[in-house]
Amino acid sequence: MTDTAPAAPPTAPAPAPPRDAAPDVSRALRAWRSARTPVAVITALVVVSVLLSLGTERFPTGYLEPGSVSPDGTRALVNVLGEDRDVDVVRSSAAAGEAVGRSGGDTVLVVFLDHRLLPAELEELAALDTDTVLVQPSVASLAAFAPGVEVTGREVPDNFLESAFSPECDLPAAEAAGNATVGGELYTAPAEADTTGCYPGGSGDALLRVDGGGTTTTVLGTGRPLTNTALDTGGNAALAMNLMSAEHVVWLRPDPPQQEGGATLWELVPPGLRWSLVPLVATLLLLALWRGRRMGALVPESLPVVVRASETTEGRAGLYQARKARDRAAYALRSGFLERTVPKLGLSAETAPEAVVETVAARTGDDPGHLRVLLYPDGHDPYAADDDSLVRLADELDERTRRLR
Repeated sequence: MTDTAPAAPPTAPAPAPPRDAAPDVSRALRAWRSARTPVAVITALVVVSVLLSLGTERFPTGYLEPGSVSPDGTRALVNVLGEDRDVDVVRSSAAAGEAVGRSGGDTVLVVFLDHRLLPAELEELAALDTDTVLVQPSVASLAAFAPGVEVTGREVPDNFLESAFSPECDLPAAEAAGNATVGGELYTAPAEADTTGCYPGGSGDALLRVDGGGTTTTVLGTGRPLTNTALDTGGNAALAMNLMSAEHVVWLRPDPPQQEGGATLWELVPPGLRWSLVPLVATLLLLALWRGRRMGALVPESLPVVVRASETTEGRAGLYQARKARDRAAYALRSGFLERTVPKLGLSAETAPEAVVETVAARTGDDPGHLRVLLYPDGHDPYAADDDSLVRLADELDERTRRLR
């Protein structure tokens, strides 16, 4: 009897991987491939926008604007002054008064575009008891800060940057600066006033300092030497620094006055007229829908249409007859006769009527006086009196054509 080994128990099959894993991976790859281009474009746009915004800074603009980097701005001068002194830029007379009171004793007030200030504001600024520099002041400003000083002329060179003025005075600020391009308004002061004039021109001085007993008022005829373009020309920068040589500089450039209480055009329209627009707009919409509906297929038309040449003549004749324009019809008959006949006679269109009449009379044997009335009537036209006369005109012209032929 043979011993047989027991059969080995069957082994369980290895578990199969989940069927959903591969589809999930492929689905994610497809989603990434479809989205990577838009994501890259959007990311690039965001990066470019951020970089552009970081490198872009908007500066204010305007003549003698302390924050402007344009040629007529004064940002360069404000930055230079701010290196060794306090510069307080204000936009109103009230703010200027507060800045002067807050800064203390050694302060200079620089006033630009003072025509934007009211006379009462100018009086308040003049009473601040501080040194003042007026840049191209108005007449009202001169009356408030420097009574007696008058504008007596204007010196405007053709090339401002190349036309320098010599100080010719003993004012330390002007002597130290030397020649400067200060051409502009010129000023004079009465003889009894304690004033010093510098940079003389034709009828006055471009810079005038008035001593008011403890405070001074300096009048400068133009602000162009203080601009970014002209600051590094000649002694402009030194003159500006010397005129504003104080620990505190209050820079007053008033903003334009704002109009209060203004109303828009829509606010001025009466309420009844506003509500009437509603039915009007509704009516226009309904009319557009009604007239804009489809009317069906287009009907083709065979083109071009053949029109006989005589129809134009007949149509014009019908218009003349309907309006009883016998004078125009007579003119048309004569013009046609002359256009056909004159070149054949060896004449031109510029030939005088007398020469045409004599030539036709020599060929046809007609009376020149009769031909003159027939071809060139002066004043009253006997052939345009009625239809019979018009027919007689056509017959006679045909007869002359036959004879000439």
